[in-house]
Amino acid sequence: MIRSLSARLPVSGIVFGSLRQWHWISSALCLVGMILFAFTGITLNHAADIKAEPVTVTLETELSATLLKTLSGRSAGPLPLALRQWLLQEHGISVPAADAEWQGNEVYLGMPRPGGDAWLSIETDSGVLLYERTERGWISYLNDLHKGRNTGPLWSWFIDIFSLLCLIFSLSGLWLLVRYARQRPSTWPLVALGVVIPLLIIILSVH
Repeated sequence: MIRSLSARLPVSGIVFGSLRQWHWISSALCLVGMILFAFTGITLNHAADIKAEPVTVTLETELSATLLKTLSGRSAGPLPLALRQWLLQEHGISVPAADAEWQGNEVYLGMPRPGGDAWLSIETDSGVLLYERTERGWISYLNDLHKGRNTGPLWSWFIDIFSLLCLIFSLSGLWLLVRYARQRPSTWPLVALGVVIPLLIIILSVH
């Protein structure tokens, strides 16, 4: 009896120690992300109350005959590399190597981004280039990060990994609550309150 009990105690101690490690490591990794997503949860909930003045930059220019020639014969794919390099060097416009829309004598490229938008169109017969970029401010930028809007696959992977770490943090925290519940009588009433309050709000006011 004593031997079996002593054999079980080290195992439970190892498991408990591992859970505590998972809890604090996941909390450390999630810290900045949780602050970001908590803050943007408030800004998204009050998006109508947060005033922002969009700033729009426009450019109208005409391509040289050499650059215009790079567009001839194309009906699909991204803008030519020479054109993208020229836009970056001459106008500070970074154009991704994404597929553009080629329709008749016009090519159009949408460039949505977090917190703003941009687009570019070129008339392939006259060489007239129109570019417009709109920035809606850093609050809008953070809100789009929260939603994963126009952020690319790498940020999408970050959100998935961050969500997994939050689950580890929460579930290991739940186990710690179970572990110390006898020493803290208010543990389960508070947990129940955390379940009942949002449930009541959903039932009574969300339709």
